[in-house]
Amino acid sequence: MRFENRCAIVTGAAQGLGFAIAKRLNDEGCKVAMLDINEEKVSASAAQLSGCFGMKCDVSSAEDISRAVKAAAEKLGGVDILVNNAGILHNSSIPDTTEKEWDTVMAVNLKSVFFMVQQCLPYLKESKYPRIVNISSLAGRMGGFETGLAYSASKGGIIALTMGLARQLSPFKINVNAVCPGTTETPITKAFTPEAMERLLTRIPLGRLGKPEDMAAAVAFLASDDAAFITGLLMDVNGGMYMG
Repeated sequence: MRFENRCAIVTGAAQGLGFAIAKRLNDEGCKVAMLDINEEKVSASAAQLSGCFGMKCDVSSAEDISRAVKAAAEKLGGVDILVNNAGILHNSSIPDTTEKEWDTVMAVNLKSVFFMVQQCLPYLKESKYPRIVNISSLAGRMGGFETGLAYSASKGGIIALTMGLARQLSPFKINVNAVCPGTTETPITKAFTPEAMERLLTRIPLGRLGKPEDMAAAVAFLASDDAAFITGLLMDVNGGMYMG
């Protein structure tokens, strides 16, 4: 198994894409600390997997990230893989976007990535196979079709962080990459209206929404030894919605 004797932290892992990523890594031998704001749900999700455990973490708080990472690393015995998946969708129009909404989206989607990396860095430096995989979005690549601009900007920020981290962490042999999903069948897409979903479907050349398992497969590849010479990559997994 590709991840036998390796340990991972996955944020936003109670459901949807985060759970699919944790499951895929675990299926291939990885022990996973599954972090989420919903402690009850993430604990129940972790109980479905072998060698995994759930922990509450408010990723919008640098203080809570520090606490959770230390506790997770102690329980895991280290950190080899960090997957920054936690995020919230934002669909407000430009006139309707409030300062509070903007700040919340930025804190959960973007600030969390930097501080998760910062707190995991001492453990990743000690790992023989250190990997960071960030979950961006098609919206971060080209502005999005139906999403609000706070969401698009936060996901674009993840792309910039990914490339900057890849360069600055390369002396420590830490690979940093990002997966940029297109519209995917997860609870987060319930925020779209039926009309918006119909419009999105017309823009997907392969004719279907992505599945969490599609994204989890991409994450597993980037976290594996098969991607040992890849860093700073933005992997588009979107059915052809964006080609560039």
